Formats: sequence, structure tokens, C-alpha cells
Amino acid sequence: MSALRPYETLVILNAALTDEESAALLTQLGDTIKGLGAEVTKVENWGKRRLAYDIAKQREGTYAVLEVSAEPAMIKEFERQLKLNENVLRFLSTQIPLRKKVRGRPQEASSAGGDQAAGDTSSTGDKVLEEVR
Repeated sequence: MSALRPYETLVILNAALTDEESAALLTQLGDTIKGLGAEVTKVENWGKRRLAYDIAKQREGTYAVLEVSAEPAMIKEFERQLKLNENVLRFLSTQIPLRKKVRGRPQEASSAGGDQAAGDTSSTGDKVLEEVR
């Protein structure tokens, strides 16, 4: 089994659903993705909002975000099941990038770089070529 990757899925639900029905549908969607082997970290309901354009003759939709850790195949199957659900107007799944540690520049390198630019006109690439020869 490969490592689980973090994903975020935004779903727009039919605004005709009541708050209880929307909550039940979100719980059902969470259970569906858990059944595929993923881990649901957070389900957040953003509430009803006006759509930028009509979708299936709807002017409003209930927005919700599901944050999960899953394999790509699990997300693909989850999206297939979302397409079959009539109460889901739209969805978008994105992989959340992992943050990498950024190493700072050492103090010696930053001061040496300033001296090179002021007095020495040879480039670093020329020095590398000379060392290779």
C-alpha cells in the first residue's frame, strides 16, 4: 500500500436541501470515502452561497470542504461516486502540496557573493569549468 496523500475536495450541494439533509449528505460522503480506505481529517460546511452562474437551473448552492488523506485511486473512485449523486452539483478535488523545509543561506556565502560582484569579474560558471578540466 502506498503512502496516503493529503487532498481537499470542495463540493457544491443542491441548495434545495435543508441543513439537516446537507449535514446527513456530508456524513454519508465522509463515510463513503472512509469505506474506500481513506482517512477523513476535516469536514467543513461553508453554508449557502450564490453561484457565479446557474448550474442545473440553480442560482444557489451549499458549499462544503472535505479534507482527506487518500491514494489517487481512492480519490478517482470517490469522484466517480460524486458524479452519480444528484444532490452534488459540482466538485473539485486538489492535492494539498506538502511543505518542504527551506534551508537558509550561510553567512559566509552571502558576504563572499557581494565581494565577488564588486571586485572579481569572472563568473562562477567559468570557475566550475576550470575545475572540471
